[in-house]
Amino acid sequence: MRYVFVYGTLRAGEINDIGLAAARHGVKAPRLVGRAAVVGRLYDLGDYPGLVRDEAAGPVRGDVYEIDEALVPVLDDIEGVEPGVDTLFKSREITVAVAGRELPCFFYPVDEVSAGGRARIEAGDWISYRLARDSVGALKYGR
Repeated sequence: MRYVFVYGTLRAGEINDIGLAAARHGVKAPRLVGRAAVVGRLYDLGDYPGLVRDEAAGPVRGDVYEIDEALVPVLDDIEGVEPGVDTLFKSREITVAVAGRELPCFFYPVDEVSAGGRARIEAGDWISYRLARDSVGALKYGR
């Protein structure tokens, strides 16, 4: 078993919901350990966010799941991670405080260059940002 910190479209209810991804691939369901945050800057990359690690920044909210090792390649595929290839998202390790413990997690940040010129999500929460952004767009275009 491994732990993963998810902060964007892999969160429950989002387009790449980690639980639904596991079910589609016949992998044991991930277990939510709890809500958590890491320090960094979150950016709007369009249909998904990108997290840039920055120890001087504020919290980026997400969730920690305990997952079966068989789910790792599924998540890598969703995030476009390929061994030996420089991709937008990278698989990195981080220690996350969750449910009163420090857990070693992997997660998928982007680098500073990839976030350049993109809108920063100041509150550090993709879901609340996306919901607000989408409702403004719906009002603007009469949807």
